[in-house]
Amino acid sequence: MESDKIYDQLKKLLEESGGRYNILEEQINVELQVEFFELVNKLLKEKRKEEDVLDDAKKLFDTAINEDDKKVLLAELSNIEKPKAYRLIEKFIDSNPKKLNQWAILSLQHSRISLETHFLDEQQVFISTGLGGKGEKLRYFIVCKFKEGKEVEEVQKKVLQTEFEMSFTKHNSYIEKISYFEKYFSILGLIPINISINELIKLAIHESNHYGGFIHDKFLVTNVKILNETEIEKHFKKMGV
Repeated sequence: MESDKIYDQLKKLLEESGGRYNILEEQINVELQVEFFELVNKLLKEKRKEEDVLDDAKKLFDTAINEDDKKVLLAELSNIEKPKAYRLIEKFIDSNPKKLNQWAILSLQHSRISLETHFLDEQQVFISTGLGGKGEKLRYFIVCKFKEGKEVEEVQKKVLQTEFEMSFTKHNSYIEKISYFEKYFSILGLIPINISINELIKLAIHESNHYGGFIHDKFLVTNVKILNETEIEKHFKKMGV
């Protein structure tokens, strides 16, 4: 199950990091993250002089400079292990750059990791997902399907909300939102990276099903994005549900 793969990957990251990790809190499109880190790695191989990059930082606030050039400049600044570079990115974010806000946030986070690695002389692990996180928790989008293929009654909604909240609390997790659809219900929640998501959801489904057995035991979990109903249906069909 996909949730097992996510847990195993995070468990491996934890072991490699020795408990030193940073979670990107903001929800940022995964494709944009890939683009950012590919550019960062490319620029590391074609590194300009730091003083030239820092001097060019004023271009971030020049409306005549195009967005692609500003993206490159932000990525360059994030590779500089100096507080001045971090403050320049921070100043740019404070200027409320609507189109480049997410890119600037990635730059700021990467800059912070670069600084921590440099000053602490310890490699820092940066964990970023499409749905972000908070503190030591990552945000997940979880979907479960009703067995009858139709919307459940209000009393069943109360049961599942109670049982899922208890399961999340037991695992030091938090439900931000529960949404109901005709055939499904979804949960947006925060779960610590050292917790087995599979175990958490299975427990909640098992306890809920004591009151009528109305939830399928198969479910989907992702930390990439919030899925729409068409995407949800496609995933369940793959699982044969």
